[in-house]
Amino acid sequence: MTGQASRAAARGGPPSFARGELEDPALSAALHTLELTVRRRLDGLLHGDYHGLIPGPGTEPGDAREYQPGDDVRLMDWSVTARTTVPHMRMPIADRELETSLVVDLSASLDFGTAHCEKRDLAVAACAAITYLTLRGGNRIGAVIDTGSERIRIPARSGRVHARTLLRAIATTQRPADGVRGDLAGAIESLRRRRSRRGLVVVVSDFLGDPDWERPLRGIAAANDVLGVEVLDPRDIALPDVGTVILRDPESGRTREFTTTAKVRSDFAAASAAHRDVVSRVFRSNGAPMLRLRTDRDWMADTARFVATRRRLDAGAMATSAPGAEAAL
Repeated sequence: MTGQASRAAARGGPPSFARGELEDPALSAALHTLELTVRRRLDGLLHGDYHGLIPGPGTEPGDAREYQPGDDVRLMDWSVTARTTVPHMRMPIADRELETSLVVDLSASLDFGTAHCEKRDLAVAACAAITYLTLRGGNRIGAVIDTGSERIRIPARSGRVHARTLLRAIATTQRPADGVRGDLAGAIESLRRRRSRRGLVVVVSDFLGDPDWERPLRGIAAANDVLGVEVLDPRDIALPDVGTVILRDPESGRTREFTTTAKVRSDFAAASAAHRDVVSRVFRSNGAPMLRLRTDRDWMADTARFVATRRRLDAGAMATSAPGAEAAL
């Protein structure tokens, strides 16, 4: 582990990929650090080899068998129990060969950070966590990376070598030129047109700007499980009281000078909160959970809490959907 990577891990941030090049030893060390961090702190949160971040312990009903002491009564198969007069359990089949697709927004607005790291570093870290948590037992993962200047498609494959190659490609994607806007809507739509089988789609972005990606997201959510990963910096949420400043929008090239008065800070905070509410509503209306990561927080702790919460919600949904569950509880 490099000194830079260890310092980043100690303060809760991922290692920096600011100078990452394809054959850079520091990049290899940073990616290795990410893999170790994910495996040590998140791997134990999932049961078995085939559980993903969204599908839970299984989405297809399996064979019924007789109840044994210690079994989870929430999985009781009441129809078979009534027919045989002997308690039976319906065991779910774990999801196998899950295909996960990452839609990674690496537009210019992510080349920014005022805390532990840049938002771009956080996006790479989020992709690493999802990759190593879903790439099990023949599961496949691919990606669509969009910067506004270019769109890179990595076909879904299985295996650790492919996982490392995919993450290296994300980390070394060239930063867009000044004044180039990202095209998240186009990236999602390009994946929707090519995707032929149901799976998990993870959209990683800061979601700044107009939500013109809402329609393609709705289209892809109709045939896939979707997870949103929002990466934010404290300056996306609130402005500090620093007097007169000059700010530049890297995606439009526009600059503006203004004074951070109390009213300006209040209006900015309100507009930011309203925008985040819109983003959350879009994902919620499509039945998609959202993981929110910040450059000033421990991203791994936030990810662990999210995974644990998803497990509890999945277990609760399974219990309430089982026939006779209320009687069993």
